[in-house]
Amino acid sequence: MTTDDRTRTRVPAALVARAPGTTSEPLLTPAFLALSFADLAYFTAVGVTIYTLPTTVTGPVGSDLAGAGLAFGVFALAALVLRPLAGRAADRHGRRPLLVGGALLGAVMLAATAHVDALGLVVVLRAGGGVAEAAFVVASFAALADLAPRGRTGEALSYNSLGLYVGLALGPALGELTVRSLGTAAGWYAAAALSVVAAVLALRVGETRPRSAERSVPGPLVHRPSVAPGLGFLASVVAMGGFLAFAPLHAGAIGLVPVSAALGVYGSVVVVCRIVFARVPDAVPPLLLGAGALVLMAGGLVLVALWATVAGMIVGTAVLAVGVAFCTPAFFAAIFAAADPADRGAAAGTASVFLDLGLGGGPIVLGLVAQGAGVPWSFAAAGGLAVLGGVWTLGLHLTRGRRGRRDDEGPVPSRG
Repeated sequence: MTTDDRTRTRVPAALVARAPGTTSEPLLTPAFLALSFADLAYFTAVGVTIYTLPTTVTGPVGSDLAGAGLAFGVFALAALVLRPLAGRAADRHGRRPLLVGGALLGAVMLAATAHVDALGLVVVLRAGGGVAEAAFVVASFAALADLAPRGRTGEALSYNSLGLYVGLALGPALGELTVRSLGTAAGWYAAAALSVVAAVLALRVGETRPRSAERSVPGPLVHRPSVAPGLGFLASVVAMGGFLAFAPLHAGAIGLVPVSAALGVYGSVVVVCRIVFARVPDAVPPLLLGAGALVLMAGGLVLVALWATVAGMIVGTAVLAVGVAFCTPAFFAAIFAAADPADRGAAAGTASVFLDLGLGGGPIVLGLVAQGAGVPWSFAAAGGLAVLGGVWTLGLHLTRGRRGRRDDEGPVPSRG
């Protein structure tokens, strides 16, 4: 059976979500499910390291919190720098080598970390893990765009992204349980085993790049059509990253017990909305939906900033989470709609750079605001940035709409 046959194998009709005006091809094919579970395994491994890394650095390695921060930072930096190269490689060599190779390289780096006792070696191995993460994640996004039936990219991402959310939510708890029961080395081995599972599942996905999209020469490092919508996406990720970084501090200051309750509300609302409203990103123009989602995020952040009570925290977080639930599917649908199949790797690499910049830069920038004016003002600043992103995205929607109408009208006839 060929990969194309596998990707077209039908699943029970009850499991196939269908949006109006889209193709009748099924979405939840065996290849799509294998990719989604590979993402779940991979991001659960990443979640395990969120607990295990600082425990290792400040324990057996004998360093301090600054050393743990360095180890986290070099991972993110390596992934950020290499994402465009991973996108080019995914377009030229296919998605499967990067999916499988990235997961296996990650497993090697994770298992090796169980045996080091010096901070320098931990940093080197975490940099290698960043290389693996760039390869796996970029190839995963490109493969997802390949597998999504026409007009259902947003729905595909809504379902697929559950692996990331669930993995990052379960991973730290699994890491803590493993480390407390069996030691830090066992935590690294558990993460490595999950990464191997991701590689095995990626083999089941097969090669998703269309034959018509094969390249004989390297493609672009940066997918230029992705930059403009990527800026709107960046605004959403900066706002989200700032909230996640400082929500526990604000929750403690207003007396919310436990302080993690707000993050629980956030994650639950995002997951429920991604499932229940999975078809919406393909039923509404993606940039228009992205603009509206950014405004919702701004409203939630302002509520949290101004209504400094437990009720305000919960309500504002829920409103913010609804906006977040629609932002990522909307912007990725817009980005991949402007990418030819031969450029989907480059588009995925470009889009994921904005993701890294937002998650890394958001807490830094908004942290300066929190330090100078207080945490509520950092939420208000994040809300203001979300509004600016919404205005920018709405402008893109209107501009592209006018351009599309001109294209539909064709050339103006001459009067000669």
